[in-house]
Amino acid sequence: MPMATCARLAALSLVWGSVFLWIKIAGYGFSPVQMVLARLALGAAVLLAIGYARGLRPPREKAVWGHLTVAALLGNAIPWTLYAEGEVHGSSGVAAVVNGSAPIWTLAAALLLGGEKRVSGARAGGVLLGLGGTALIASPWNSAQTGTGWSVLCFVLGSIGFGASFAYTGRFLVGRGIPPLVLAGGQLAAATVLLLAVFPFLGLQRVTWRTDSVVSVLVLGVLCTGFAALLNFELIVKDGAAVASTVTYLMTAVAVVLGAVVLREPLGPPVWLGAAAVLAATGLLRRTPSRKGRKRAARAAGETSTSSS
Repeated sequence: MPMATCARLAALSLVWGSVFLWIKIAGYGFSPVQMVLARLALGAAVLLAIGYARGLRPPREKAVWGHLTVAALLGNAIPWTLYAEGEVHGSSGVAAVVNGSAPIWTLAAALLLGGEKRVSGARAGGVLLGLGGTALIASPWNSAQTGTGWSVLCFVLGSIGFGASFAYTGRFLVGRGIPPLVLAGGQLAAATVLLLAVFPFLGLQRVTWRTDSVVSVLVLGVLCTGFAALLNFELIVKDGAAVASTVTYLMTAVAVVLGAVVLREPLGPPVWLGAAAVLAATGLLRRTPSRKGRKRAARAAGETSTSSS
């Protein structure tokens, strides 16, 4: 693998893998809705500014904005808030591992939306393996390592939202000839508006102005949301979707290590076994689709990168 490819892959894995650490630290000072609103607004500002500098303009069609709003709800507003809520009393490493199960829910949503007509035995096995791994991580006897049952439920529901957003975007936004950067910026902008709508009801908690929390929110928005999406597009365009997809595995490993080293999060054998099962399931789901399915997945990966993590 060329050095430039390795550098891009390593950079994106480190940035996205650190997301769960920054969420945990930001939560020391901000409520989940406050944190996510700031992250979305900063990320949208970065992507829209870069798009404007490149001569790109937001789409004008009402139908496109309608689909972007649904994708933003499923892929940003709901799951990011759920992950932030889950990390209030849960482990950042467990959040990252459960996040890796998103391809399972993508397949399920694609079947419901008609994007997939049938499932091979290998992919069905991947779904079952991933569900088993998620259940192992969420095991009630393992709460000392995973956090509360509510936190794990938030992670699982957030992962389902991610998976559904990938399938929805692939079904309704891919193939319209809109640059991925425009779709990414538009989706973040739509998600920002959605969070603004609920902020008066869910976001008025008192803020604790801690330096580490403020820095974490800035890093989440500008680096992990804005510039990371741009780096992901660069990786897909220059190195291919197959190489870019390996970020799923690498970022999970980075997140677990950061949680254990920086936050001193205990991770027992059930978490490690569950993580191995989820990653193996992700490999099965990514490796076995038809050629037509791989092309569809590659297009979707370029246009839904703002949803992951």
